[in-house]
Amino acid sequence: MMEFMSVKLPEDIRILESLGDFKSAVKRIKKILNLDRGPAKSGFRKLNKPCPYINELPSLLRKRLENEFERIERVKKDYSIERKRAFKLLKKEIPKLTIKKFQRWMDNGYINYRWLNGKEKYFNRFIPNLFRVSREAENLRTKKSKDIDQEAENLLHSHIEKVLKLKSSKRYILPTRRKIKMKVSLKPNAIPSGETVRCWLPFPRIGEQQTEANLISSFPKKYILAPEDSIQRTISFKQKIKKGKPTVFKVEYEYVINASFTNVEPNKIKPYDKDALYIKYTKEQSPHILFTSYLKNLSSEIVGKEKNPYQKAWKIYNWITHNVKYALVCEYSTYENISEYVATNLKGDCGMQALLFITLCRISKIPARWQSGWYMNKFKVSPHDWAQFYIKPYGWLFADASFGGHRVREPKLHKFYFGNIDNFRLVCNNDISAQFTPLKKYIRSDPVDNQRGELEWEKGNIYYDKFTYHIQLT
Repeated sequence: MMEFMSVKLPEDIRILESLGDFKSAVKRIKKILNLDRGPAKSGFRKLNKPCPYINELPSLLRKRLENEFERIERVKKDYSIERKRAFKLLKKEIPKLTIKKFQRWMDNGYINYRWLNGKEKYFNRFIPNLFRVSREAENLRTKKSKDIDQEAENLLHSHIEKVLKLKSSKRYILPTRRKIKMKVSLKPNAIPSGETVRCWLPFPRIGEQQTEANLISSFPKKYILAPEDSIQRTISFKQKIKKGKPTVFKVEYEYVINASFTNVEPNKIKPYDKDALYIKYTKEQSPHILFTSYLKNLSSEIVGKEKNPYQKAWKIYNWITHNVKYALVCEYSTYENISEYVATNLKGDCGMQALLFITLCRISKIPARWQSGWYMNKFKVSPHDWAQFYIKPYGWLFADASFGGHRVREPKLHKFYFGNIDNFRLVCNNDISAQFTPLKKYIRSDPVDNQRGELEWEKGNIYYDKFTYHIQLT
């Protein structure tokens, strides 16, 4: 879907973007693309005017450059806060904040910012990232939501204790029925009135882990529900825009989800059959699951001489959970190669950590894949991603590196999230970058995943800043 993101930008454009000179970068891209006049027989595009170093523009490079306009706009939306406002926002959390302390945290790399067109611009979610990496900032904080977080943790941990104590020959246990309401609202006048908007909302897929999903109601009433085993399952609608009014899409459903616990005996692991499943889930998926030299070397360092696939996967999980710190990040569509980004910067959110785990497993010849949807705790609901890896004869096991990393000082809980999973989940996606049913015409707001919903109209994709989303566990 986004293979062109693996193509590196021309050096001059990359330098301009690294300096935050997006205006000059856009001008340079336009200059290259304006030379493009149409397809040649070779599949490349011929240039209208002579250029000192380009005779033909490769198709993937052209797509990368064409997409760069949109990517730049998305980066600017992620980094939209100016310094004065950033300071005021943080001062609401830390009333005794000083300019000197603010600058020191910036110099230490605790505050996410970058230069954009000559101005300091701060990441929209720099405050929670600061509190994750600076104990000093967290201790000075007066406005806290720790009570709800602690209630959510207590509920989850009591559930895990129940899973661990339950003696059962079944892998999937403690089925739970949950009811969900989801709503997406396109802002008034976001697109012209009279135009038709199409919406794809995530919907529970059926499998061993999630055994039932029933639609209760929807708005509009007319919909297309993707097959129950769709890789990224959706329910889709279309609706005409009314002038000055929000355009609303709603769905209500119930589903049954199981926890999973597998008592793996490493000495009983069998060799893989080199079948279609093995081939599919041990290969590269551009642009975010690529076997780069750096990642191959990292995989070799982590795994060493280990031959047992289960033990290899454990070493990968253990390395990530001890070395990669959780951090809120920009939209996935703005990254060239997520797994390499995480392995280089040693930080990333749940999905980024999952992608690194999947990539390192595949390099090590262990089938691995993506799974995602929402974390559904009655005290806390949020989008969430994790991974699965295949071990014969046990089948697909789970690896939630972000949950495991959060509990790395609690060995029992840390180990639980390697191979097992709680039932506080909503599973809608079983791989990355899959096509929707019906097909979406334009590049998605999130080309990797689908948790918040996707919108488009006749002339293009509708990005996240144009709509709001809400999900409720009822």
